[in-house]
Amino acid sequence: MRAGAKASLLPGEIAEMPPTSAHRPASAVLLLFASAREAAGVAKETVAAATVGEVIEEARVRHGIRFSEIVDRSRIWLNGEPVESDHPLRDGDEVAVLPPVSGGAGK
Repeated sequence: MRAGAKASLLPGEIAEMPPTSAHRPASAVLLLFASAREAAGVAKETVAAATVGEVIEEARVRHGIRFSEIVDRSRIWLNGEPVESDHPLRDGDEVAVLPPVSGGAGK
């Protein structure tokens, strides 16, 4: 393809945005639930990061050791799905920290 030329899509094809590179952080929303929310003192915040792992590391710095200990036992999801920490982010992505829940209905 020559410089400046645009790629054309065939009928039915969908153009995908490339993931955000490590050089340009995305603006992601961090959602905190249960004990993670209690330890952080917030339920939701915006974090600029290129990967899911960077979001979690920034939250650890912001919220301290108690929060970090909870994150170590938690599941991390991106946009409602389980995800690995090296997954790249796009603006508006939602990263959720889901701590383990104990207890249940009594009889």
